[in-house]
Amino acid sequence: MNSGIRIIEIDTILLDVPTIRPHALSMVTMSGQTMMIVRLRCSDEVSGLGEGTTIGGLAYGAESPESMKLAIDQYIAPLLIGADATRVGLAMDKVNAAVKGNHFAKCAVETALLDAQARRLGLPLSELLGGARRDSLPVAWTLASGDTAKDIEEAQRMLEARRHKDFKLKIGKRPVDQDVAHVAAIRKALPDLASVRVDVNMAWREREAAHGIAALADAGCVLVEQPVAGVEPLARLQAKSRIALMADEILTGPESALAAASKHAGDVFSVKIEQAGGLFAASKVISVAEAAGIAVYGGTMLEGPIGTIAAAHLFAGVRSLEWGTELFGPLLLTEELLTEPLGYADFELEVPTGPGLGIELDDAAVSRFRRDRTAASASLRVVR
Repeated sequence: MNSGIRIIEIDTILLDVPTIRPHALSMVTMSGQTMMIVRLRCSDEVSGLGEGTTIGGLAYGAESPESMKLAIDQYIAPLLIGADATRVGLAMDKVNAAVKGNHFAKCAVETALLDAQARRLGLPLSELLGGARRDSLPVAWTLASGDTAKDIEEAQRMLEARRHKDFKLKIGKRPVDQDVAHVAAIRKALPDLASVRVDVNMAWREREAAHGIAALADAGCVLVEQPVAGVEPLARLQAKSRIALMADEILTGPESALAAASKHAGDVFSVKIEQAGGLFAASKVISVAEAAGIAVYGGTMLEGPIGTIAAAHLFAGVRSLEWGTELFGPLLLTEELLTEPLGYADFELEVPTGPGLGIELDDAAVSRFRRDRTAASASLRVVR
């Protein structure tokens, strides 16, 4: 039965927010973050928030915040205006049937729909995803300045503040031996409490990856994320690796997760809600991993607070998170975008218990950083 509650407005805006330092990856160095924010309003006056964010614009993948905004404004929003706001799965079926790809844009819209529905029911979003098994999530920090001394100093500050004890290093730009030396020096400088992992972002060829992984194991690194492109090369490397290998970029939804699991490509799956195509699709990726005996890691696209906490609600329900999560995106920003900041303490992120996402945007902060400060954001409406 149709609830009678309709989607009446979908707004999208772009926010450009500076970061606390340059963030160097194998394919790009970021000095700021752009977020595409979705605000969805329903006929019962309930609203929902969603976010689309990428790493370095188009440097990481096929979508950018700008392309997400266009896809939603021109294609997705017209499909959803007037639709039943309470039937999230049905609404997204309609979108998926008419819009190919665009996983990040779809994730932002689906998150806004779920946020609104959970608020309507007076429940945390996690309850719509199977329920929470934990109240907080371990959060790793990425060291990505590229400078060994700076990275060591940054890690030591995080440990002293009890904010992070697991550290992922972005490598792949330099020759393998230089990267290994960088990792080894950082591992040696940190106490046993800390763990060191690396992310290569597919920058290595298979032969140099085999050499690099062995050397990293000797240096005390415990995990290597996506050292090469492709499922089969990763599977071959995993078969002979002494440390855990994690799949990331090859995971673009449930079908790709099944292909990777069937080839034994990765001891760990980095699950990213945007990359998977939304919270529902990411949940299916988790199910594939759990069925195959593959560990689950809570990945990030360096989302701001909306995307980060949406992912946190999903990962709160994962049966086992032995490798933790990487939901530190908001901490990379110089400015607070929420009326109440997210709770990072004792190496973990607190999962909000309020209705929906459990967060509220600070309208003043949004106004300061929106790209179109003078023009109204694109919107579509129907008259009630």
